[in-house]
Amino acid sequence: MRRFVVPAFVAFLWMPAALRAQTAAPPPSWLVADSAAKAVTLTLDVTAPPGTASALINGYRAGEAQIVVPLNWTVTWHWQSSDSTAPHSLVLMAEREKLPLEGGRPALDNAMTRLVTAGLKPGQKDVTTFVADQAGWYWLLCGVPGHALAGEWVGVRVDPDARGPFVRAVSR
Repeated sequence: MRRFVVPAFVAFLWMPAALRAQTAAPPPSWLVADSAAKAVTLTLDVTAPPGTASALINGYRAGEAQIVVPLNWTVTWHWQSSDSTAPHSLVLMAEREKLPLEGGRPALDNAMTRLVTAGLKPGQKDVTTFVADQAGWYWLLCGVPGHALAGEWVGVRVDPDARGPFVRAVSR
């Protein structure tokens, strides 16, 4: 029996990294997938713990996490700002050479909160639904001027090869 365990483990190590990430770690509690409906729901919270360089999106900043979504899945995010010191927003923007100073037009239709550049006040919430219908690399960033540059962003990959959504930590 043991001879079957070792080859399976070796095969796992030789899998492409993206496939290992899909099978290795359970999804965080803030990501709920419905494979039958090809939909994913994200519960996103912006916080600003004392001593951090910028606000955090679900505990991440400056691209420390990447959310991978299969192509043509519907994404719904429930977002709130728990930062009592500043307004915040979210907008999905195409990755370019450098982060923008402020949020602009979303890369995918409706992939933004209300008041992208002004931001929502502390305690306010928003719900957004959009279809991830264009494969590519994106930033999910705070659109308030200067906030993304300070580190208020995570990565998003719309992947035509992904079998389901997942989150992976990114070391920078």
